[in-house]
Amino acid sequence: MTGNKQTLEELSQEYRDTIPGDLRQTHSFDWYLDTLYEDPKVARNAHQRVADMFDYYGTEYDEADGVVEYELAAGDPIEDGENTFYGRVVHRAIHEFVNKVKSGARGLGPQKRIKLLLGPVGSGKSDFDRQVRRYFEDYTARDDGRMYTFRWTNLCDIIPDQDPADDVVRSPMNQDPIVLLPQDQREQVIADINERLDAPYTIRNEQALDPASEFYMDRLLAHYDDDLEAVLENHIEIIRLIADENKRQGIETFEPKDKKNQDETELTGDVNYSKIAVYGESDPRAFDYSGAFCNANRGIFSGEELLKLQREFLYDFLHATQEQTIKPKNNPRIDIDQVIVGRTNMPEYRDKKGDEKMEAFNDRTKRIDFPYVLQYSEEARIYEKMLRNADLPDIIVEPHTLEMAGLFGVLTRIEEPDATKVDMVQKAKAYNGEIDESEDVDVKKLRDEAAEKADIGEGMDGVSPRFIGDEIAEAIMDSMHRDRQFLSPLTTFNHLEENIENHGSIDADDFERYYRYLEMVREEYKERAIEDVRHALAYDIDEIQRQGEKYMDHVMAYIDDDTVEDEITGREQEPDEQFLRSVEEKLQLPEDRKDDFRQEVANWVSRRAREGETFDPQDNDRLRRALERKLWEDKKHNINFSALVSSGDMDDDERNQWIDALIEQGYSEEGAKEVLEFAGAEVAKSEMEE
Repeated sequence: MTGNKQTLEELSQEYRDTIPGDLRQTHSFDWYLDTLYEDPKVARNAHQRVADMFDYYGTEYDEADGVVEYELAAGDPIEDGENTFYGRVVHRAIHEFVNKVKSGARGLGPQKRIKLLLGPVGSGKSDFDRQVRRYFEDYTARDDGRMYTFRWTNLCDIIPDQDPADDVVRSPMNQDPIVLLPQDQREQVIADINERLDAPYTIRNEQALDPASEFYMDRLLAHYDDDLEAVLENHIEIIRLIADENKRQGIETFEPKDKKNQDETELTGDVNYSKIAVYGESDPRAFDYSGAFCNANRGIFSGEELLKLQREFLYDFLHATQEQTIKPKNNPRIDIDQVIVGRTNMPEYRDKKGDEKMEAFNDRTKRIDFPYVLQYSEEARIYEKMLRNADLPDIIVEPHTLEMAGLFGVLTRIEEPDATKVDMVQKAKAYNGEIDESEDVDVKKLRDEAAEKADIGEGMDGVSPRFIGDEIAEAIMDSMHRDRQFLSPLTTFNHLEENIENHGSIDADDFERYYRYLEMVREEYKERAIEDVRHALAYDIDEIQRQGEKYMDHVMAYIDDDTVEDEITGREQEPDEQFLRSVEEKLQLPEDRKDDFRQEVANWVSRRAREGETFDPQDNDRLRRALERKLWEDKKHNINFSALVSSGDMDDDERNQWIDALIEQGYSEEGAKEVLEFAGAEVAKSEMEE
């Protein structure tokens, strides 16, 4: 057993190193004023701080899509990539979410709206919401994200009826210390610090003190003959505020419960009955600021399954958003400052959208569609992450397994295109960034067409990654029980097919369609398996190089309207059109597109020559595949495909050579045998049909 033994002293020191240096320190109000002038961002509001948080961890602009990818989601630097998000549509959703937060930071309106993440089950909206909260905790613990609040001290010295247990009282709403200044004086300070501020927004704060703090301020000012300086010097301590979801400090999550047992006090707070006997029911000191909106002040309020709440319960969100206040029972309004995020699934959204009585709530909502991933290679990365984060058995995941599972998921989510122009698999490939070689595919038109057909948006329905991930997990365990040390696409397909009708989230009306999609995926896998076997059986680097050079000689002669020397006779001859087409047809290039392809590869060769690089068909993916397929066609008639299915009919050395070639492509030995037999049977079948 290897590894260092950690002592308690070492663990304790590591813990101390993670704590901000001023976490336990207290400061004077005068110190806080100096800090504001040195770093005005300390006084940011919640939207401004969250907006800066996204930029702090890194960004990358995707010019093609016009989307900013935020490292917080795309890379997860805190957890070393453990919780990353994949897919063009998902990063667009995150981009739109951050845009709304940044608009709110500038005071453009979204600061007074609920940011509602709308998507199907398992689309990742909850994970993203959790990620935002996790990073907000981390950001506020760093110098760039620091914020402060205050506490009242020595209250019993001045206020006769103050409970000794309340001699020191923390700001109940964790308000920014600047609210301790009267509005006129506060505006002077804010104007000064805005002149020093380097940011795309300005600092604003028009909040009133919470009722309890207002009570203390009034009593203390009366005692000191309105000497504000005396109050702040003798009774205010400035303390660091770090968001902490577990402590319900600067972050709060709220979820629906039993309708009969849930009331508005869970949001706005309630009377502290233990204090009524001390202060009386109407005294602001007897109020318990434990509501979700109170706890989330200065940070993030997260509403889980928000639209499952009763309509009457949602009315509290109207003031919280538009007026940025809450109104507890029998208490004055309380100002709040927070980014309000809600999450909901499709059924609840459709139900509330058609409710006329929800018009005011809907008007205060900014919807951000959070769809399923629509790129199957990115979907495969979700499953890779799932396996990477698990205690995976000693098993090899064979090539194409996760991608084909992802392809099935994507097919269930995309709208069916015009079949006369492109089929479902071609559309999925186009979304995946693959260029169709047989016809022009306009991805933008496909997306526009889908947007017109979809109820809310493409990717908002279909099979969830959670369902497919569960079946992959089952397939792994099934393989282990059968002493198979590999997971293949064929095993995964079987588990998907067996359990489509057993999954509660899949509607019975979709069964037939999903089975059809699964057959499409099987067919796509068959082509890929044959391609891998073709590569193993007929791959010859020297022959591909020779054929590639011959192809380019004839292409250049064709473009220059020149002749080419015959390899055997040495005589000059016209370019061999039959040979050229025999290569190009392997890419299913029609006659009317041959000139484009020939010019494309000619330009590629010329560009490499200018850069001093020699011609190598291996470096051009399309040309390489065309030459490999031609070589396969030339050799396949000499291969006994039926023998591939039965190892007893084949020379062991020859079979082992092919298995080794497949292992080089990422297969396990047993997986190579399976795909060799599978592809051999399929090719033998097609040979017989021909």
